[in-house]
Amino acid sequence: MSPPVEFGRFFLPGPTEVRPEVLEAQVRPMIGHRGPETEALLARLAAPLSALFRTSRPVFVSASSATGLMEMAIRNGVRRKALCLVNGAFSQRFADIAAACGVDHHVARVEPGQTFEADQVRQLLGQTGADAVTVVHSESATGALAPLAEIAAAVRERDDVLLLVDGVTSVAGSPVETDAWGLDFILTGSQKATALPPGLAFATASERMLERARTLPGRGIYFDLVVYDEQARRHQTPYTPAVSLLYALDCQLSRIAADGGIEARWARHDAMRRTVEAWVAAKGGALGIQFLPREGRRSWTVSCLKLMREGQTGGAVAKAAAQLGWTIAPGYGTLKDSTIRIGHMGDHTVAGLEALLGVLEGVLARA
Repeated sequence: MSPPVEFGRFFLPGPTEVRPEVLEAQVRPMIGHRGPETEALLARLAAPLSALFRTSRPVFVSASSATGLMEMAIRNGVRRKALCLVNGAFSQRFADIAAACGVDHHVARVEPGQTFEADQVRQLLGQTGADAVTVVHSESATGALAPLAEIAAAVRERDDVLLLVDGVTSVAGSPVETDAWGLDFILTGSQKATALPPGLAFATASERMLERARTLPGRGIYFDLVVYDEQARRHQTPYTPAVSLLYALDCQLSRIAADGGIEARWARHDAMRRTVEAWVAAKGGALGIQFLPREGRRSWTVSCLKLMREGQTGGAVAKAAAQLGWTIAPGYGTLKDSTIRIGHMGDHTVAGLEALLGVLEGVLARA
């Protein structure tokens, strides 16, 4: 086995680093996943998960990646046509899923690093006649944070339109007010701001979403929202749960509560975002970097920085950092060579991030 690695040097945009005690929580004996012990475990998780999403409704736990719950959103939330708001690789995934499921959809695009604004969404709904809108709150390919509350308000002006949200790198890392904002469906994955191992996905759905799902014949089997809701209310899952990962989830939710709850977690992520912003403002000109998204539209969990010097690539910068024992990501998709991405989410701290930025300063100065 490889020797243990010092915590706090792994800054990918996902999977994020997992605390040793959370990893160790998985090493417990198996229990029957249809028995009272699992029901008690899921019952214990229910309220903390709802607090994470800021909802009074059940939160579904799926032994899948977040992409599976994106498919759930499409299959259970679109009656006639989806409006897919695309501003990066992961918002494109919603459109790709709609196409694969044979769902009629209209793709609207803005440039990578930009976000859709509420007035644009209003106009697009009027033009397309869509009855569902897909949006990524925090686009981890570009580090752009959509104005979700304003978009949700625009969507709610139309009674027959649902809002389906990828909150993969926003839930537990920046404010998400599911009930207050009127989100119809929002999902996340375990390996992001909740700082768990990959393998679980979580989502919650409005009553409007459930009502629509009950009318749709093509919900499939594994991601049938109606069945998930029925089982969640009995503290069960429709299919075999990942029991060891539930142990880790139980441990992590207890840690989040002990650390001050979700608001304290949001505040720490906000402080990390501001730390990167201050560093770029002070050193970016000399180092040849700048933010891809504009101020006010930057993710609290992923900073995407443009490399301005000719010949410099995201892969080369990430490799140089790795040689010094630190992990960041190059850009994603079409931005692979022109950007780097720092995933400052989960259990990372401002102090740990500042240490990484010191390392990156040396790497970029030599490049």
